[in-house]
Order: sequence, then structure tokens, then C-alpha cells
Amino acid sequence: MRIRTWKDILRDVIESDAEPDGWRAVAGNRSTGVGEDLYLGHPNAGVYQLKTYAKNPFTVQGVGTQVARRLDDEIGGYLPETDDGRFAVRSAPDSEDAAKAQATRLEETVKAHADAPTTPDALFEDVMDAVESPAFGPMEYDSYGRPENLDRLAEGFEEAEKLLNGELDELVDESEIDRGFQ
Repeated sequence: MRIRTWKDILRDVIESDAEPDGWRAVAGNRSTGVGEDLYLGHPNAGVYQLKTYAKNPFTVQGVGTQVARRLDDEIGGYLPETDDGRFAVRSAPDSEDAAKAQATRLEETVKAHADAPTTPDALFEDVMDAVESPAFGPMEYDSYGRPENLDRLAEGFEEAEKLLNGELDELVDESEIDRGFQ
């Protein structure tokens, strides 16, 4: 198991060839220590686990790893199927021209949805397409605690849980703060 920075893990997600709208996620507070846990999964790209904490309002630190190469039925049962909550991963446009093109597409998308009957799900998907999000989908998230499925995933990937907790705790200790920024 290769532990890397959380940004490296997100780069893997961004650069994957997986269908962007096939991702699912579950996240919440860590079971021990400061920070948050996040699992991202896609049937063809696997499952990634990240642990992060906000050192200050401008700096997030964290670690992660790929815990499964495929999203099977058992693991997939712990990730949401419905769009009660949503997440998206974004990468910056490559150039000023690309940024302008995305902004134009986004503006056209919002205008189209303003002028026609639509649903929140349809608007979300069309906005993600307009900004070329490489990964988005349903998310179960608890900002004050831990979703039950987060604990189930942690139990299933116990070795990764221990290693990532140790690595994140070291980052917190090295930063010489006693708690994350909230």
C-alpha cells in the first residue's frame, strides 16, 4: 500500500479515464484526532481513502491511498446511490482561453436552465459537464459526526485506516498545533 499526499490521490482521480458521473463518496469526521475521512469510489477506477485536516483557513494537509482497484457490490453498498448530497472534483483550466471557454459554457448552461423546466439533478450534471469536472456524484456527508457507512468502510480497510491515521497524526504533530482549524 502506497501512502501519498491527498493532492496526489485527487490527481489520480482527475487523471483517471473513469466516467465522471460514476463516482460516489462518503465523508465525515475522523474517528480519532482532528480532521476528516473521505472515501471516493468508482466501479472502474477503484476506491480511494483520504484523511485531511485544515491547518488554517488557507492550508489543508492530508494523506491517502487507493484501498481497492475495483468497486465491488459489498464496498459499493457503503457508498450512496442517490443524490441527497453531491460532490465534485475540479482541476484548474489549462489556460486563460480554456477558462473563458468554460465560463461561456457555464453561463449558457445556467441561462438554459433558467429558461426551461429543470430539476436540481439535471442542473448539477449540466454544470459539471460545462466546467469539465473529472469526477462528481452522490455523497453522504456529516459535518458534525461520522456516517455509519464511513465506519463500515474503515472496518473493511482496517490496515489502511491505521496507516493513514498514523501518517496524518504525524502531519498534525509536525505542524505544532493541537487541533485543526474549524
